[in-house]
Amino acid sequence: MNSARLIVLGVAIVAGGLAALLASNLGSAPPPPPVRVEKVETVGVLVAAKDIGIGHALSEGDLTWQHWPVSAAGDAFVRQSNQPDAVSKYAGSIARAPFSTGEPIRANKLIKAEGSGYMAAILPSGMRAVSTRISPETGAGGFILPNDRVDVILSQRDRAAEQATGIKSHISETILSDVRVLAIDQVVEEKDGQQVVVGRTATLGLTRRQAEILAQAHQEGSLSLALRSLADADPNRRASDDTDRFDKRIDMVRFGVTSTTAAK
Repeated sequence: MNSARLIVLGVAIVAGGLAALLASNLGSAPPPPPVRVEKVETVGVLVAAKDIGIGHALSEGDLTWQHWPVSAAGDAFVRQSNQPDAVSKYAGSIARAPFSTGEPIRANKLIKAEGSGYMAAILPSGMRAVSTRISPETGAGGFILPNDRVDVILSQRDRAAEQATGIKSHISETILSDVRVLAIDQVVEEKDGQQVVVGRTATLGLTRRQAEILAQAHQEGSLSLALRSLADADPNRRASDDTDRFDKRIDMVRFGVTSTTAAK
């Protein structure tokens, strides 16, 4: 056997020994530590089984139980441990606000109609629902939708100015500010060969005095609704801000003609 073969044989022996050594070391390595999985405590929460619109009368099929982490279940949520019969309990209630699929049900967003209509059920205490006719021209071009906030503008002839100048004159003023639109009566009409949706009647949520102001304004002239920006909504605004100003309006009779003007 020549020297070259001896060298090759020696290298092979050394490589085999190293491989055996590495294999033995790997086989004796300790196993990795087990992964620790923490168990999260959950609770059954009543949620919407499908999308629920405002004014929808709930059925048992609209509600379902879903497991939520206890830490994420708010106090306002309906828990299965506290109300196991909640599905049947809340069936028949009317939604005062919309719910998305999987959204927790909150009791303060539901109300039992007790035989009353939807509008009477969702009206806050002390408020009245009053309807007024609108058109695309008097209703912001059809862009006013339920839950929007609007101003009510009264336009009428200025009889005092007409008698003084002999020229036909009109005046406009905002009689109600930042009132909520409860509903829009919508019908489909054909306009320019296309089917469009046009609201004919707007139902507003008003206090008793505001309802009286609106009824009086219907007799004095034409009404328009001005859509307000969401950024301008003021939840702390008092209804008296309107009624105080309107209470200062007085009726004046000149030459047998009655006109209404604001007191100075």
